[in-house]
Amino acid sequence: MNSSEGLMNFWEGDSLAEKFLRIEREQSIRLKELTFLDPIQYVYNPLDYAWEPHQDYVPFGEVQLVRDWLQVRGQVSRPACEHPKRPIRGLECPQTEVSGARFWGFFRSVCASPEVFFHHCFVHNHCPLLFISQSGRNLTPADLPAAQRERLMQVCDDALCEAIKLLGIAMVIGVGRFAEQRARKALSAAGIPVRVEGVMHPSPRNPRANKGWNAIIRARLEELGVMSLVAN
Repeated sequence: MNSSEGLMNFWEGDSLAEKFLRIEREQSIRLKELTFLDPIQYVYNPLDYAWEPHQDYVPFGEVQLVRDWLQVRGQVSRPACEHPKRPIRGLECPQTEVSGARFWGFFRSVCASPEVFFHHCFVHNHCPLLFISQSGRNLTPADLPAAQRERLMQVCDDALCEAIKLLGIAMVIGVGRFAEQRARKALSAAGIPVRVEGVMHPSPRNPRANKGWNAIIRARLEELGVMSLVAN
């Protein structure tokens, strides 16, 4: 299926949110059709087991901020096959996810409310899947064999392009180099003339991010001319 087939056959009366969630549902169905081999032993798909809260909003899932600032609600079940070292506890998870804490923590510090942020901005996961090795180590798409990775990326690229067309996006800002490069490649291949830029990922694996990500992201958003869209 290419990015222009199958995903945009919406009912005429659907809301924008319903149309977006239909794209997500189609992506989830296509992802379930993929198979992954070593070193992947476990695949978590939150579009499946966390669909209820995802209908509110979930990317960058730092639980405290997602629950208390974004006001996301809903029941979270569990993956069909769960690694004993990586249990899913939903909105009751006591652990902090550093990237999400930095990301949403920054926007909470500059926005009076989530509504201010979402008036002009939207955050979308290019690949929603979590890959886990037998030892319990998190893996990325880069760890997959090339053929598996390209099939996965095609599904995610298609959904990204449909979401961008649906939402009328003027600029895509990739959080991290991989997201930026992937968005640029996907949009170019689909012939969608949208500006693509990038910001540093807030991951604790990034030494520069550990030395003051808030200042870095603020300066970059000001450079791109979008800081005024979220700052009060």
